[in-house]
Amino acid sequence: MSQGNYLLKVEIDTQNGPLISPEMQQEQRVAIYDLLASNSFCLLNKSGEENKDGPYQLYVSINSGRLSFNIASSEGEQLAEFQLSLTPFRDLIKTYFRICDLYYDAVKKHTRSRIETIDMTRRNIHDEGAELLRQRLKGKVIFDRDTARRLFTLVCVLQVKR
Repeated sequence: MSQGNYLLKVEIDTQNGPLISPEMQQEQRVAIYDLLASNSFCLLNKSGEENKDGPYQLYVSINSGRLSFNIASSEGEQLAEFQLSLTPFRDLIKTYFRICDLYYDAVKKHTRSRIETIDMTRRNIHDEGAELLRQRLKGKVIFDRDTARRLFTLVCVLQVKR
């Protein structure tokens, strides 16, 4: 990938979403911080080749029940918008939230080995969600595994129920 292929700015639409717990707020902050510290992100042109417009700004939101990735240049020029159905993500997101709840509870009440077991399960679900996100954006955007994991976290934050 070219040198300019990374995310310079990442925002999610929390204005139109539900209120989120302090734990999920922390997950969101950490995901964005980690994304900005290190990521690999490249918009592909119609021929499937790397676009040379990076670095990029990314705005993630839910529009009309669909997951929306709005990509702009570093100057703010709109480059692309991709909308994905949330249906393929729903079961993974529900499972991820259940495992996160177990994890937060375990941190307060359980042994280190129990916490590690739950955390391993949480990471596996997170990896599945990240891979699904990469598949759904295949041919449009390419990004590495760690970037996909952090973006999946942001997708989850957008789906928190009130």
